[in-house]
Amino acid sequence: MLVEKSIGELAALLADGKTSAVEIAKEYLARIGSLNGAINAYITVDDERTLKEARESDERRRSGKPLSAWDGVPVAVKDNICTAGLRTTCGSGMLRDFVPPYDATVYRKLRERGFVTLGKTNMDEFAMGSTTETSFFGVTKNPHNETCVPGGSSGGSAAAVAAMMAPAALGSDTGGSIRQPASFCGVAGVKPTYGRVSRYGLVAFASSLDQIGTFARTVDDAALLLGVISGGDAADSTSIERPVDFTPELLDGNVAGMVIGLPDEYFQGIAPAVKEAILSKVKELEAMGAKIEPISLQYTEYAIPIYYLIATAEASSNLARYDGIRYGYRSPGIGALAELYRKTRNEGFGKEVKRRIILGTYALSSGYYDAYYLKALKGRTLVIRDFQKAFARVDCILSPVTTTTAFALGEKVDDPLEMYVSDILTISANLAAIPGMSVPIGRDESGLPVGLQIMAGHFEEKKILNCAKAIERHVEPVRPGR
Repeated sequence: MLVEKSIGELAALLADGKTSAVEIAKEYLARIGSLNGAINAYITVDDERTLKEARESDERRRSGKPLSAWDGVPVAVKDNICTAGLRTTCGSGMLRDFVPPYDATVYRKLRERGFVTLGKTNMDEFAMGSTTETSFFGVTKNPHNETCVPGGSSGGSAAAVAAMMAPAALGSDTGGSIRQPASFCGVAGVKPTYGRVSRYGLVAFASSLDQIGTFARTVDDAALLLGVISGGDAADSTSIERPVDFTPELLDGNVAGMVIGLPDEYFQGIAPAVKEAILSKVKELEAMGAKIEPISLQYTEYAIPIYYLIATAEASSNLARYDGIRYGYRSPGIGALAELYRKTRNEGFGKEVKRRIILGTYALSSGYYDAYYLKALKGRTLVIRDFQKAFARVDCILSPVTTTTAFALGEKVDDPLEMYVSDILTISANLAAIPGMSVPIGRDESGLPVGLQIMAGHFEEKKILNCAKAIERHVEPVRPGR
């Protein structure tokens, strides 16, 4: 089946004339049609648009003018990335009918190379959540066990790739929103260095933490797609132009001589099956010539309060734009301006988004700014220095992605504190602006996927992808039953 093929395999078939972009698109659309009702990985699928893009790709190939080697390969896009003419909701009632007038830079780069749009994937509302249960458009289910969460906030992208409803997808990661769902769904997910990829057109949650990254079923595909969307952008002053040295042909999976750090703090309170799976892969890397070194990241225990003060403060500022005046939902009630604001925001936002706005506004308020927000910024500096010291000694850091495998739907969504604590192993990478990824390494005793997290210094994506490729060679693909 075409839906089982990698990006590279699909590109080769297209180049040889053994299939067409329309054939590939139709097979994916049929699979989405048969599975999405149960899994709810997509919010918006526009068959007509997808097939139009595919027909245009086939015409370019017939005329000998493909836009790239991947012209005609389909991808999915998280629904907080703007796509001109295609609804972009952020999983929120506030933007339930919003159609952007422009493309995000990452999406423009995909289209300039001929990638075909499959649709917009489900997500926690405004990327605030770890389970894709806070979406206005309903929960997404884990393709490996539909009673379990797929992770979040990019759960729709992870589930779509795992269930072969897309060969690859874009996601965003503010505190683990690519790596955690990648782990729960058994796919590769990469969060690049902050600034490696333009954020222009990514609907903001927390601007100093948000980063666009990729999901795929193989490390090569995740690397390939990340390379396509990387680069500086005049529209995003925080982005930077750096060489892309991690394309698939530059990844050899050689870890001989690599020094890998294991932080003791990241192995506390971990489910036995997860810990055993991680340590078994560490032994394999050691057998391949890597040197394993214990390290300490002593400020890990403070990462949760630091992150949730900074993230909510930035969310409070960013979400102030949703006032019912300029765009998005407007309450039908008529009243004074203040009443319009209150009713629109009360009706348009979900419970979790309201909670974070309130927390952030409180942290920024007069009399509390120094005690909370400013102190969190100082704490962030300590986390950054923690990693700088570690990377002076090691090339990569390995750890679990989460303390457990995927948990049951409804298990944590009503307990905010427990939900926030579940991000303990991923949020530090966002605070420190370093690259990180999850690579699947097997299953637990319940058959649920286990992921391994790899982190490296700024703009060292090649190191984490090389390490992941070495691991991938010794792991059977983790595929859902259907």
